[in-house]
Amino acid sequence: MTVPGLSRIALGVEYDGSAFHGWQIQRGVRTVQECLEQALSHVADHPVRVHCAGRTDRGVHGLQQVVHFDTRALRSERSWVLGTTVNLPSDTGVVWAKRVSTAFHARFSATARHYRYLIANRLTRPVIHHKRQVWCNRPLDASRMQRAAGDLLGEHDFSSFRAQGCQAKSPVRRVTRLDISRQGGLVIMEVSANGFLHHMVRNIAGVLMAIGRGDQPVDWARQVLEHRDRSLGGVTAPPEGLYLVGVSYPAEFGFPDPV
Repeated sequence: MTVPGLSRIALGVEYDGSAFHGWQIQRGVRTVQECLEQALSHVADHPVRVHCAGRTDRGVHGLQQVVHFDTRALRSERSWVLGTTVNLPSDTGVVWAKRVSTAFHARFSATARHYRYLIANRLTRPVIHHKRQVWCNRPLDASRMQRAAGDLLGEHDFSSFRAQGCQAKSPVRRVTRLDISRQGGLVIMEVSANGFLHHMVRNIAGVLMAIGRGDQPVDWARQVLEHRDRSLGGVTAPPEGLYLVGVSYPAEFGFPDPV
């Protein structure tokens, strides 16, 4: 069934990034966007193009990526969820769907993004979930990492934490949360900001891990930040431990809270 004009649908999408070459469509490789658009096009019975809240890199996972698309097809929210998921591969799924106004944009309407980084901190490499966490065999001092993280809170120029090829017009971002905790052999970094630069979370993780291992002093995070030079920022942490946990929007849209 179709109706005159277009309606806009927002979706919450989850995916295991282990076998994907990132979010964005690229020729000759498997991407989340391509799989999702193919499934949605099947349900809508016309070609669908999706727009996401934030593109994730190869190997990065999504617990609640938010996307929107326009369609002439008339389907219930339940049908968008179930119909799309059944046409997706087993490492991708739709969690929720909601009809929104055409003023909504998955990227530009967002007020914050939330990421989680998981580090298996033990002597031997993990076997279970080894593609969903990063392994560090040297002891990490989570309290040192947390003290260092405090220097990165607030609004700053994060040039030292952006990838060399980052195309963002401004390196200024506002970090509202950066918490480090330990649960047994797992060290967890939770970070929220109004937006992130390319590789910013992984570069923050790399700096904090160096501090946690004792390779650098606690104030090194502040020094790196103040240099505004990526070449002084240390190693970019691997992608396997990184999760886009969710995206925040104004309450008027009525979306589920981030995971």
